[in-house]
Formats: sequence, C-alpha cells, structure tokens
Amino acid sequence: MFRSGALNFLPHLPGSVMFDARARRFIDPPLNWFGGLLARLGLSANAVTVGGFLIGVAGCVALAYAEYTLALVLILLNRVADGLDGAVARRMGLTDFGGYLDIVLDTLFYSGVPFAFAIGQPAFVLPAAFLIYSFVGTGGSFLAYATIAAKRNLTTQARGRKSFYYHAGLMEGTETIAFFVLFCLFPDHFPILAWTFGGLCWITTALRIMGAAAEFRVKS
Repeated sequence: MFRSGALNFLPHLPGSVMFDARARRFIDPPLNWFGGLLARLGLSANAVTVGGFLIGVAGCVALAYAEYTLALVLILLNRVADGLDGAVARRMGLTDFGGYLDIVLDTLFYSGVPFAFAIGQPAFVLPAAFLIYSFVGTGGSFLAYATIAAKRNLTTQARGRKSFYYHAGLMEGTETIAFFVLFCLFPDHFPILAWTFGGLCWITTALRIMGAAAEFRVKS
C-alpha cells in the first residue's frame, strides 16, 4: 500500500473517468470463473498470454489490410486473453516471468495497432508515430514506478493481485480498448483519434511523474 496519500488524488481528477477500476467489478467475476476452468484443464497462464498475443498480431495484420471488422474481433479476443492470463495465474500461482511476459507482449501489441494503421494508410504515419511515442511515456512511467516501488517494498491490490506494482493512470486498459474499438469502427478518423489518445497518454505520464515526485521524495 502507499506510504502516504500522495497519489489518492488520481481517481478524483476533474474529467478523469478512471473506467478501468470500475470495469473490474463487472469483468473480474466471469474472467475468474473462466480462468479457473482453464487452470483446471491444465492450460498455463503463459500459454494464454502467448496465444492472446498471437491473436493480437493477427488483428494488426488485419488492420494493415483494412479488414477492420476482423481486426476488431481479434483485438477484442486479445483483450479477453489478457484478462484471462491473470485469472489463470491467480489460480495456479503468480510468477515473476509471467508478469514480465505479460508486460512485454502487451507493449508490443499496443504499439502494433498504430503501426498497422501506418502500414495500411501511409497518410496516417505522423499520428501513428505520435501515438507510439506517447506509449513510450505511459509505459516508461509505469515501469519506472513499479521498479522503485519494488525497491521500497510497496504493494497494492487496487487492480487485483499482480506480480508487479500496478500504478493507476488516466489511460488504462479499458480506455485503451475503447480507443482501439473506435479505431476499427471509424478508421477514416484515426488521425484525430490518435492525436487525442496520445494527448491523454501524455497527461497520464505527467500525472505519474507528479505522483512519483510526491511519493518518492523521501529517501528510502
């Protein structure tokens, strides 16, 4: 848990919807049930992670070929798998490698979506590049915080039991899925959506830096 209340302002920021935390109340029960079923069948969390990633890669290929309906289905399946691997891991036991694999493959998938748009629509290269650059900020601020939190033995279960410290932000999983869905439903509007999403990612990065400055100000 936090050693101070420095970050407790995040869920209450004006305009911050923080859908991810609210969505967990509805998403977790079915995911945990199905994850338990997969665990009983002997399917490992890492297998679910890799399988979900491959589905996501297929979705990116579909985006590059402008097969947006197929891409939408595959992206949603990827996100379901991303929730299932955690549910399976909580049944079979969390591992450091599982957390590592989940982060690496998620990062590759997230960047793959705008990259696929850039391949399929060369006119979208600039907004796609901006969005990928924005992901570097959110990913870097997230992982850097988790690294220092581990050093200081900070823990949280605000987003469920995980093998690493999960630092909340304005743009999280649910918000990311929402934008990816919008990309597929309105591909011609990808540029404005990407600029908007990227801007919100930079706000998330700034808030995390502010939170880290407040939380880690005192020497460990």
